[in-house]
Amino acid sequence: MTNLNAVPRVRMLMLLLVGGLLLLPAGAQAGYIFQNVINSGDPTFNQELSINNAGTIAGYFGSGTPNGTPPPFTLTPNQGYTTNAPYTSFTSENFPGSSQTQVTGINNSGLTVGFYADSNGATAPNFFGFVDNGGVFKNVTDPNTPGTGPTTNQLLGVNDHGVAAGFYLDAGGNSHGYTYNIGTSGFTEILLPSADNATSVAATGINNAGDVVGFFLNGSGATEGFLDDGGTFTNFEAAGSTNTMFLGINNTGEIVGVYQDGSGFNNGFVYSIATGTYQTVNDPNAVLANGGTVINGINDKGQLVGFYGDVDGNTIGLLGNTVPEPASLALVGLGALLIGLRSKRLRG
Repeated sequence: MTNLNAVPRVRMLMLLLVGGLLLLPAGAQAGYIFQNVINSGDPTFNQELSINNAGTIAGYFGSGTPNGTPPPFTLTPNQGYTTNAPYTSFTSENFPGSSQTQVTGINNSGLTVGFYADSNGATAPNFFGFVDNGGVFKNVTDPNTPGTGPTTNQLLGVNDHGVAAGFYLDAGGNSHGYTYNIGTSGFTEILLPSADNATSVAATGINNAGDVVGFFLNGSGATEGFLDDGGTFTNFEAAGSTNTMFLGINNTGEIVGVYQDGSGFNNGFVYSIATGTYQTVNDPNAVLANGGTVINGINDKGQLVGFYGDVDGNTIGLLGNTVPEPASLALVGLGALLIGLRSKRLRG
């Protein structure tokens, strides 16, 4: 048996540090620790869509009632909620009188946005955007929305200045992205350069600098992500992807979304504006053939939310917490060990 007293102190420290690193949770090497977020109202279908800096998540449960589908295939209607750590209790949030609601965005003051279906339910529902400010709901409908036929408006993100991002559908079924100033009730349409041959544009997120992200349908019928930085448009496609969608942006220049690989499977990602690089981020429990992973929101701390398809075909809400870099963990461990050794020496 090795005499521990004979092992050099430096070697002992290194052994202890390596041992400590081996205790990191599974998945830490990818930079995130994942946690399921599931409302018991429908454990088979949850989507987490936005997270603020306090860690409050906005999302919904229930896969919705499909048009014209009779029993026994009726599904749980969309029911909105917010939830806080440890994410075991949920606060319902549904537009009054609606048949379905999704809460899609939340800012750092707790103001939320989303969209809802009216009482027409599954037959011919109209969808409207909404703002919820402390329990006071406001309907949001772009004035360019067609006045006849089913109506579709969605708000998908909101910043701390009370400006939301969303889209409406025209009579031809094409989407038109816009920003909406909650204080003035003013709409500003997102116009992509004509060279992109965009036929549909959806604005999905906005940060405090007014940078807008989203996606559009190009002339080839594929989706591309875009960043509108003060009127300067840049389109993006993840390398090797067939479709790319930007779904959220934080105040530190990180964008999240989903891309489809060559096999048509969904992969979540984080894109850094500063470095111009993509990092694929997939929940370790995700099954590509059952929906893969979608990353929908990110806060300024780098916490991610979204959803994935599991082995049983369920849609599971996810939270991804960042893991400190191994070098940082080593320094923390070394400091703790040195303090311990010093304390022992003082007691001796």
